Amino acid sequence: MTVNLERIKRDILTLAEIGRNQADRGIYRMAFTDADMEGKRWLKEQIAAADLPCEVDGAANISAILEGHSDAPRLIVGSHIDTVPCAGALDGTLGVVVGLECLRCMHENGFQPQQTIELIAFSDEEGRFGGMFGSQSVCGLINPEKLATMKDLNGILLKDELERQGFDPLAALDAARDPESIAGYLELHIEQGPVLDSLGKSVGVVDEITGLFTWTVRLRGEANHAGTTPMEMRNDAFMGLADFAHEIPRILAENGSERSRATIGKAQILPGAANTVPGLVEFSLDCRDTSEETLEELSAAFRKALSAIARRRNLMFEFEQKSYIHPVQCSLPLVERLCHQARALGLDYQQMHSGAAHDAQIMGRMVPTGMIFVPSKGGQSHSPAEWTAWSDIEAGANLMLSTLRDFG
Repeated sequence: MTVNLERIKRDILTLAEIGRNQADRGIYRMAFTDADMEGKRWLKEQIAAADLPCEVDGAANISAILEGHSDAPRLIVGSHIDTVPCAGALDGTLGVVVGLECLRCMHENGFQPQQTIELIAFSDEEGRFGGMFGSQSVCGLINPEKLATMKDLNGILLKDELERQGFDPLAALDAARDPESIAGYLELHIEQGPVLDSLGKSVGVVDEITGLFTWTVRLRGEANHAGTTPMEMRNDAFMGLADFAHEIPRILAENGSERSRATIGKAQILPGAANTVPGLVEFSLDCRDTSEETLEELSAAFRKALSAIARRRNLMFEFEQKSYIHPVQCSLPLVERLCHQARALGLDYQQMHSGAAHDAQIMGRMVPTGMIFVPSKGGQSHSPAEWTAWSDIEAGANLMLSTLRDFG
């Protein structure tokens, strides 16, 4: 039993046109926009065409069901079809399309698994309203306060957008599942990085998913005239940022691991005039590692470095933690099962960690979790240049199919 690659191609290319911007060729299917809802309708049509039961829960997660022989805890396979702005065709979508194809293949071949297998396309993985809304709802991590206050960057409330699309926001609370009803969760995803492509490997088996914290950091100095203020008499906030940026490699080397990452991705300099010494800088800090202890050590080291720089530069330092996502260890039995299946299929695979967050990260807090990666050409993702060779997609899809088929 193998997947139908031509059907996978058709589904990926068809869904890629929903929300496509013809000017920049990017896909704009952000959570609960009209394009996202059109994508959800398309998915429900494909599930119906495959003669599989389709369900939609209160968080607008869409499920396809392949009934098993027994009422044992079910196996879930999933990902998402919402996108970032100006996205590529595969992020999230590939996992949903492959999951559906696996269920179709088994159903068409008259194969009934030992336990029920459910495909879930989760809502808002990409974070229009903060991220992981669908999988957080399934894991019981959503509460009435969150539902009332979650909003996007334009100030649009999640509850208003849910109501606009015909959903009762409070129904998301009913999407929570009993952990005892789920045997495990599997997700196939593009790597979104360069490792597999550079190694020439067709698939990756994920053993850990990175945790991360994001800060907003402010260094306050004193704005002053660029021509009349001597260099040694300045309280230049930007120089504090420059000092800190150069400290990051040292901090990672001394307090981090080979899986540590730290990024200043956004910075604002105020007052922002060419002839004025900067009085304030505000910047983001994104830090990731697969170890909770390492994240704590890095957090302490960053605070210590920023405090020292602030004292030296006569600045005030403050920060606000905007988010924290716990790292997740993938289930060792699932990792071993995926590696075994990869060897049985003759696939050249790499055991590796995920440096990006996924729905698997949320599900992994509740049930045993495993992930399959396929290579991203040039390591590119979150752009129209995002792509994976069809042969690698086929390899990853057949690895998922064989794992689901032999799970019971």
